Amino acid sequence: MNLTDAAPIKLLIADDHPVVRDGLSSMFARDPEFEVLGEAADGAEAVRLAQALRPDVVLMDLRMPGMDGVTAITELARRGVAVRVLVLTTYDTDSHVLPAIEAGATGYLLKDAPRDELLRAVRAAAQGDAVLSPSVATRLMNPVPHARRGPAQPAGTRGPGVGGGRRHQP
Repeated sequence: MNLTDAAPIKLLIADDHPVVRDGLSSMFARDPEFEVLGEAADGAEAVRLAQALRPDVVLMDLRMPGMDGVTAITELARRGVAVRVLVLTTYDTDSHVLPAIEAGATGYLLKDAPRDELLRAVRAAAQGDAVLSPSVATRLMNPVPHARRGPAQPAGTRGPGVGGGRRHQP
């Protein structure tokens, strides 16, 4: 089956900046693979619209007036709304990334992502794949600087029951 035969990926865009919503809506509307169902200016509106419109993916900003993005993600999960949430924000600190992922975000991208990367990320999120911007992935993979972890140990050389304990005879 080619992409023209597939149903478009239905999107909801949640961001408090009208120019960002307009730009994202226009970008996705130009691609027949996507259908923008609606736009929300805050988390509460995003939750309401997601329940009513049943998009495949919500592009969710984190910092919005009223209900923020993390609270909206949590509320969508609490209400059992089956939607993938792809965070699209300018913030890549642990204090932003971890709460969003813990709340149930499928992915986390930064607003400086190139167009093609954003389109790929929405496709992947719609399929249930985790999506992380490179800087966020690096941050999550290296949460503690190597110098604080101590020297690297070859696999199986330390720890109870892993190459260092007594052998049990049958």
